[in-house]
Amino acid sequence: MKAYLQRVGDRPRVLVRVDTDEGVSGWGEAYNHGPDRALLPLLEHLLGQMAGEDPRRVEFVTQKLLRLARFPPGALGLAAIAAIDHALWEITALSLNVPVYALLGGRTRDRVPVYCGVYSAPDPVAARDITAELHERYGLTAFKLSPYRGDLHNRRWGLVVKESADYFAAVREAADPRWDFAFDAHAKIFEPYKAIQLGNALAPWQPMFFEEPIRPEYVPAWAHLRAALTVPLATGESLYTPNEFLALLGSGGVDILQPDIAVVGGLSQMRRIATLAETHFVPVAPHNPMGPLATAHNVHFAAACSNFAYLEYKFDDVTWCPDPYLPVDGHLELRPDRPGWGVTIDEAALATDDYVHWERSLPVRPDGSLAFA
Repeated sequence: MKAYLQRVGDRPRVLVRVDTDEGVSGWGEAYNHGPDRALLPLLEHLLGQMAGEDPRRVEFVTQKLLRLARFPPGALGLAAIAAIDHALWEITALSLNVPVYALLGGRTRDRVPVYCGVYSAPDPVAARDITAELHERYGLTAFKLSPYRGDLHNRRWGLVVKESADYFAAVREAADPRWDFAFDAHAKIFEPYKAIQLGNALAPWQPMFFEEPIRPEYVPAWAHLRAALTVPLATGESLYTPNEFLALLGSGGVDILQPDIAVVGGLSQMRRIATLAETHFVPVAPHNPMGPLATAHNVHFAAACSNFAYLEYKFDDVTWCPDPYLPVDGHLELRPDRPGWGVTIDEAALATDDYVHWERSLPVRPDGSLAFA
């Protein structure tokens, strides 16, 4: 195994290559929860647990890694297992000279619809221009913004709600009426009633969805939230195991499920989560503010998933992937003639250390107490 500390945009990434004694290698990517350097000894530990196994027994090997943990492995453990899981899927596909999605029962769709993450709240005229350019170049018609226009904590909450609603109204007025806009609240709201006020204030302008307004831990709050909202409620990026997703789904606490394939333990676990969602009539829209390798993993998941809705997509140039999946007419085209994940990883570029340290900022309320990152 070889792990590379790299970057995508201004965020760090850990890329992993798993090698076999047959000369076939596969690639995966670990999610950047924060302490990225902690992944390297963890990956080394997991390598010792899988050495000598047949990499084409993907389910067996990943289950071995999960069960040897004894206790649920949590964020870093599952991120590392996700990278290994994806490398094993690619090794298997390359050994058979097929795309990964061919191993999953084949494609259920011809191409993968995407929406573009903007990850800010640009002025309405700027939002109009940004979305118009992205539509002109890539055919995109759906975008995700932040509802916040300033600090959440230094003024009356009602003003924050009004400011967000007025902003969305102005974006709708300025931008092409054909576009869809989603809003990501980034789990910064503690009180469910405040999330309800904000979501319903956005409702008259028909958001595509309202994403993760509150923390994920207390499932009954999500059931209450969904029952009171008049907009579609999306969440899932902060959950890890199929059991957690089952609790959320069983409570009726979500309209659109957003698991992250690099967070939950990889494609093997992602498929379980998608099946649970399907039994609850809930579509899956994977969380993916990632780079070209994680996007490739998602493309193959989406190609074979019958209740997939759309994929989050982020534009970031990298030195190490010369042939990323790029949107065409608002979709990512499948690559049936390319075995494995369908992208090339340039190891010569990876040899140059391009790692960047990054930490989340933690807001402080006016009284000196801590808010949520």
